[in-house]
Amino acid sequence: MVCQSPIIELHDLRFAWPKQDLLLDIAEFTVQPQQRVFLKGPSGSGKTTLLGLLGGVQLPQSGCIKLLGQDLSQLSASARDRFRVDHSGFIFQQFNLLPFLSVLDNVVLPCQFSKLRKQRASIRHGSIEAAAQALLQQLGLARQLHSKQAGELSIGQQQRVAAARALIGQPELVIADEPTSALDADSREAFLQLLFSECAAADASLLFVSHDQSLATLFDRSIDLSQLNRAMREQEV
Repeated sequence: MVCQSPIIELHDLRFAWPKQDLLLDIAEFTVQPQQRVFLKGPSGSGKTTLLGLLGGVQLPQSGCIKLLGQDLSQLSASARDRFRVDHSGFIFQQFNLLPFLSVLDNVVLPCQFSKLRKQRASIRHGSIEAAAQALLQQLGLARQLHSKQAGELSIGQQQRVAAARALIGQPELVIADEPTSALDADSREAFLQLLFSECAAADASLLFVSHDQSLATLFDRSIDLSQLNRAMREQEV
């Protein structure tokens, strides 16, 4: 699906944890369809909190968060959960695979919770299992590994499984939170090129969070959250 409006729209977003100072104060931030955005920021700048807000796990104290034109604050908690799994794929720093499930079973998990992604995967590949196998092979994971338990794989292999899980069913937005931190420089760039290729094939936008500034030139845009965030700038004054 190609969305003509921005994939992500933030307006006057303000968020603070209970009994804490204001953490995020963002006047405006957008991500366009099929855009690859690199987001950096020092520890404590609110990167992980921002990703939680984009996933609808938390809501801001004020301001607007829209994904694909949908204001998340207008949805109930259960509706936000459904919206997240339908339209967003997440790659976590620790990958968050289920170690005792097979590689294939880990990849198809989003389709067990999202009828939309199951339908998309089945239409494109015939079944969700075929979709998972195609993604894993395109991401460089040999077929003989697909039946292994995820916990038996190397870090680099687990990373590819996590990426396939995020991409299955063609979510419009892929969010990656420091997914390359455990890899060497050559492996990081090779993985990114595979990720870019798969996001392009799915018409997905990519929001990639990393401390590794050397990767920024590979993206369409590079954003420093500490410059975007008025709360942090005020703390520095």
